[in-house]
Amino acid sequence: MGTEITEPLLLDSKDKIKTVDSTEIIPEWKDQITIRGLVVSAVLGVLFCIITHKLNLTVGIIPSLNVAAGLLGFFFVKSWTGFLSRLGFSVSPFTKQENTVIQTCVVACYGLAFSGGFGSYLIALDEKTYKLIGKDYPGNRAEDVMNPGLGWMIGFLFVVSFLGLFSLAPLRKVMVMDYKLTYPSGTATAMLINSFHTNTGAELAGKQVSCLGKYLSISLAWSCFKWFFSGVGDSCGFDNFPSLGLTLYKNTFFFDFSPTYVGCGLICPHIVNCSVLLGAIISWGFLWPFISHHAGSWYPADLSSNDFKGLYGYKVFIAIALILGDGLYNLIKIVIITIKEMCNKSTMQNLPIVREVQDSETSKLLLEQRKRDEVFLKDRIPSWLVASGYVGLAAISTAVIPVIFPPLKWYLVLCSYIIAPALAFCNSYGTGLTDWNLTSTYGKIGLFIIASLVGSDGGVVAGLAACGVMMSIVSTAADLMQDFKTGYLTLSSAKSMFVSQLVGTAMGCVIAPLTFWLFWSAFDIGDPNGPYKAPYAVIFREMAILGIEGFSELPKHCLALCCGFFAAALVINLLRDVTPKKISQFIPIPMAMAVPFYIGAYFAVDMFVGTVILFVWERINRKDAEDYSGAVASGLICGDGIWTIPSAILAIFKINPPICMNFGPSSSG
Repeated sequence: MGTEITEPLLLDSKDKIKTVDSTEIIPEWKDQITIRGLVVSAVLGVLFCIITHKLNLTVGIIPSLNVAAGLLGFFFVKSWTGFLSRLGFSVSPFTKQENTVIQTCVVACYGLAFSGGFGSYLIALDEKTYKLIGKDYPGNRAEDVMNPGLGWMIGFLFVVSFLGLFSLAPLRKVMVMDYKLTYPSGTATAMLINSFHTNTGAELAGKQVSCLGKYLSISLAWSCFKWFFSGVGDSCGFDNFPSLGLTLYKNTFFFDFSPTYVGCGLICPHIVNCSVLLGAIISWGFLWPFISHHAGSWYPADLSSNDFKGLYGYKVFIAIALILGDGLYNLIKIVIITIKEMCNKSTMQNLPIVREVQDSETSKLLLEQRKRDEVFLKDRIPSWLVASGYVGLAAISTAVIPVIFPPLKWYLVLCSYIIAPALAFCNSYGTGLTDWNLTSTYGKIGLFIIASLVGSDGGVVAGLAACGVMMSIVSTAADLMQDFKTGYLTLSSAKSMFVSQLVGTAMGCVIAPLTFWLFWSAFDIGDPNGPYKAPYAVIFREMAILGIEGFSELPKHCLALCCGFFAAALVINLLRDVTPKKISQFIPIPMAMAVPFYIGAYFAVDMFVGTVILFVWERINRKDAEDYSGAVASGLICGDGIWTIPSAILAIFKINPPICMNFGPSSSG
């Protein structure tokens, strides 16, 4: 989350990254893409799509699973080749290039579970979200409802998800080699994959896989055990255990024994977890009880808990204010950085990621860089193919999207595709500098603009669909550049990276909707009192309505509170940037603070438990924590995610848990 990792620092970490061997044989780009690799990618794509959907539909916080993708890809292929070798079959060696292709394919696949809008703009169109906001709510029309359907969702993803790959592919040399952008996540993934394919690295990877498998089994067994006590409805089981007392439980402060959220706490930086908890304390500990005491004065006291004219409206709109304030600040910041660096004649010397290594190994490092440059430039992607691909796909999309979403006219789609490459470049450049991917911010900008242009007659549908178009392009473009950086550092062909992105995206266009449909068919998605709240569905639909109707229907003092929290988000971000690092590292992140405002405090408690475990672990044995915390977290998340499949199947067949375990105060008599 915004942490900068410099390339010289990575190169100095000799124990972590393998130096380039000038005699190393680099496979041809076609040999880097294998059948076994694609099969493994599809299997992992299904698993990670399920995990992403679960997180998206519950809390909306999705940690990076790139490390888990690289590690599990290594494990599956190594296990398969080892098994065949013991049977006497001849197998081709498993190279770091093939490992990189698998990781790229998996990330492209499960990335669509996020950018596809299954927890945000697409599900914001459904009937439940419409009813939740209120049939009589100004701007919320029954005509602006589209319930999820496999056919139109798969079709929509196919026509919008590939354009981002073609929009910036010709600039790979400029972004990766000329500007030497770091892409911290891509560089860290390359470090990991390079380390796997050394003797010491392979040994550590084996231990990490063993650790991941152990905690995956524990998480799976625990999730299965919990199911037996969860009863019918949402008030039973360990998910509603009042671990901090019944009074705090009423304000959603409790530990719900979720392996997924504890795993997220282990993966996410400490400041993110602490920011989430701080947001929970501010909202559910002070703000909502304070506003509740003014029921009857600020808003009618007899409203339902989900009425936007009451407390529910404060929860949603104040969360929106924090999210927009944080997003706007970071967007302006990235644009300023981008313009400054692009206009600077000495960019190569002034970027923080570039530092000449003035020691005895300078010549060796130069040889390594030349080798990487040679491999990266060897298999060129023809510019005519990229340009014609973008134009052709844009033409198809311009014709098809108005058929799926009639209020979004063809000329609005065409305008989006004309300006999208520029926005994709800004997002990719900013991601390369800071590791901040502002995909959702660009999507929200498109949402507001199109919704306001179309107006009350279809503006909600048009705005949400335009949000999807923009998010798909800028997200996949940034992911592609991130993967080009990974490929550059692992001596993988740029062409194999591009093809694996295409294949992974095609997989995601099918796998992401199918895995979402599993949730949609089995669970009550969008129930504000259930486990699958789909929090961003309401937020995105309200943003579209806000773009049309303005602020006239907000509850009393809600607009003033929203302005205050919007300004607070700007000020907090400014303080994070202007204060010294020893101070700024303790300043919270507004975007993370906003999430529990609407959802509740329970997951913040879980994530904080994860961060406390990691903090203590780092104090006891930092090296072990660095080596194995990611594996433990991935195991906890994956095990709970795997259990989602059998629990969904049981729910589809109406097989309910046999026991309802619930808690209440002891009788006074």
